[in-house]
Amino acid sequence: MTRTALFCLFTLGLVACATPVKSPTPTPQTAGEPAMPKPAKGPAEGSVEALAGSVPVDLTPVPFEIARANFVRETAARYAIAPATIEATLAKANFLDSVVALMSRPAERVKTWAEYRPNFITATRIEGGRAFMATHRDELQRVQARTGVPAEIIVSIIGVETSYGGFTGKTRVLDALYTLAFRYPRSGNPERAAYEYKREQFFRDELAQLFALGREENLDIANLTGSYAGAMGLGQFMPSSYREFAVDGNGDGRRDLFTSYDDVFSSIANYFLKKGGVRGGWVRGGPVVARAQLQPGFTEFNPETWTPDYTLADLAQRGYRPLEAVAPDATATLVSLEGSEGKQYWLGFQNYYAITRYNNSKMYAMAVYQLSQAIAGKEIPPA
Repeated sequence: MTRTALFCLFTLGLVACATPVKSPTPTPQTAGEPAMPKPAKGPAEGSVEALAGSVPVDLTPVPFEIARANFVRETAARYAIAPATIEATLAKANFLDSVVALMSRPAERVKTWAEYRPNFITATRIEGGRAFMATHRDELQRVQARTGVPAEIIVSIIGVETSYGGFTGKTRVLDALYTLAFRYPRSGNPERAAYEYKREQFFRDELAQLFALGREENLDIANLTGSYAGAMGLGQFMPSSYREFAVDGNGDGRRDLFTSYDDVFSSIANYFLKKGGVRGGWVRGGPVVARAQLQPGFTEFNPETWTPDYTLADLAQRGYRPLEAVAPDATATLVSLEGSEGKQYWLGFQNYYAITRYNNSKMYAMAVYQLSQAIAGKEIPPA
């Protein structure tokens, strides 16, 4: 689920799937409490960061029959899968109007932090997280000791993404990816044509990687279910992220992100460690955020990305000073949030950046962090 943000105003970044062994105990979901974050545009699944690359001059969609035939030939060559096997599986796939409709929804007004946070930090989700962590304490502590990623962060991700396994999606993944790979909705707006082309290519690649995943993990990909955009399992991994970041946490020779908690916890931690690419991932024992204050007379600073590239001296020159103890050699990014009592300013460190690799949104990262702190019994500030 790592590449840099060419289209960073679309909040996404996902992950993938596995095979059932025994179903996780569902956690009841509060009415109005979404299982996954709702980004500004498009689904939470399917990283727009993955869309960098060349775009053909002619963006007229290729006829379906030709596109499908090309897909079979290229996927067979790329992953050494017999074309007949691909054809047989695609014959079971269905185009879903519901997926097209969901993907075509007009962008909502971008919510403020005060409006966004209550979707994720609720009494139900906090208590559910504490119960989930108590149930799986041993597995989580093993992963935390091995990777340095705190147990409460792993639990918070699962809580935000799927309400602790209570809602992992009911759409057949093959149908979702088949639909978006070959019938990605086109708006007819020339200014969006390149974006829509890249989105379709992204989902076409995810469909191809689903075939590779099925072969590698011995999965029946025609029966996997997940979100309407193809994300699967307790941590909502896309096929490409499943293949790249999932690990066998319990040593049974399989990577099961649906029902093996050892695998799920280890894979989420591994994602945090490795998704940062050359920038790096989670730092053991490192801070996530610290409150800051903008001094009078200075103009607000809004970085375009969440990479923690600014020294404390850099930020001081821009008028920001931390309101709590921070290591003098720390580097951070600046996070501005519209809270219920006015503007909030935060320094976001390397571990904050690591959370944004799961979903490229400053509010998503802050919600995950604050939920993790509440689950751990720590006090969190008001929205």
